[in-house]
Amino acid sequence: MSSYGPDDRFLFETAATGLYEEIVAAGGIPTTDERIADGAPLRPAFDLLAELGLVLLDKEADTWVAEDPNSIQSRVVSPISQQGAKLLEESSQWARAFGTLGQVWRRSPPSFERGPFTHISDQAIGPFLTGLVAEAEDELLTAQPQTGRDPQTLAAAALRDTAALERGVKMRTLYQHSARRSSITHSYVAAVTARGAEVRTLDEFFNRMIVVDRRIAVIPGAEDLRVAIAIREPSVVAYLVDIFERTWERGRPFTNRESATMKDIAAEQRAMTIRMLIEGHSDPVSAKRLGVSPRTYAGYVADLKEEYEAETRFQLGYTMGRQGVSGNESNEGRDG
Repeated sequence: MSSYGPDDRFLFETAATGLYEEIVAAGGIPTTDERIADGAPLRPAFDLLAELGLVLLDKEADTWVAEDPNSIQSRVVSPISQQGAKLLEESSQWARAFGTLGQVWRRSPPSFERGPFTHISDQAIGPFLTGLVAEAEDELLTAQPQTGRDPQTLAAAALRDTAALERGVKMRTLYQHSARRSSITHSYVAAVTARGAEVRTLDEFFNRMIVVDRRIAVIPGAEDLRVAIAIREPSVVAYLVDIFERTWERGRPFTNRESATMKDIAAEQRAMTIRMLIEGHSDPVSAKRLGVSPRTYAGYVADLKEEYEAETRFQLGYTMGRQGVSGNESNEGRDG
C-alpha cells in the first residue's frame, strides 16, 4: 500500500468519511449510484475509500460494501510512522555532519574576523537555526511571543527540538497566554514536554529569541522577521539570559489546566487589555502585544464596554478612571 500524505488525509476527513458513514448506514452502495459516477463530486472520495480497502465490491450484488476500518488503519499508519522515523534519523545524521563543519568554521580566522554579530536573512534563517540547535550540548532557551508559526514550521521545529532533547539537552520555552488557544502549538508542546522540555506562558509582550548553551543568542533583526542576528558577545548573551530568567519566573506552566490557573490567566489578559487602552495604543499594536488577532482584541474591548456599561472607548476610559482601574491590579501577589 502506498504512503498517503496531507492532501489524501484532507480528502479523507472532509468527504470520504462522510461517504463511508452513508455506505455503512445503507448497508452498501450500488455501483450505479450517481454519487460515485465518473466526474461526480464524490468520486475522488470514493476512489480513496476503494484504494484504502474501506469499501469492497460484492460482485454478486453489484454493490460496494463497507469494511472494518480497524483492519485497514495499521496498513496506512504504520508505513507513515516508519517513514517519519527514518526521516528523523536522517535529519539527525545530517545535523551531526553539519555540526562538524560548524566546529571547523568557528575555529577558523574568518569566523573571528566577522566579529560577535552575524546577520542572517530570509531563507537562510531556518537552516542556520537547525544547525545551531544540532550543536547544542547543554541548554536551549527559547521565546516565542506569538503563535504565528504555520504547521509546517512547527513540525520542522518539533523534529529539530526533540532531537536535541533526546541527546540530553535541557530546554525551556516561553509563549504568551494566547498560544494556549492554538491546536498546532499544543501538538508541539506535547511533543517536547514528553521528552523533558518545560514550557510556560505569560501575558506580557516579549520578542523572539533562542539562546544555545548560553554562548550564542539569536534575535530578530527586523520587524518583519526576515533578518535575524546571531550574537556571540558574552556580555550581551548574559544580559539576554538574565531577561529570560526574570520573565520565566513570572510564567505559568503550559500544561497546567486547573481552573484556578485558567482564571488567573484570563484575569492577566484582561488587565493587559486595560493597560493597552489606558496607554492609548492602537488596536494593531495592542493585539500584537497580547499575541492575538485585531479581531480578538476588539472582542476583549467589547467585553470591557459591556462590563462597565460604556458605549464608546472614551466612556470606557472615563469610567475605569473614576473607579481607579489601572490594569495593574492582577499583578499584586503574583509569584516572582
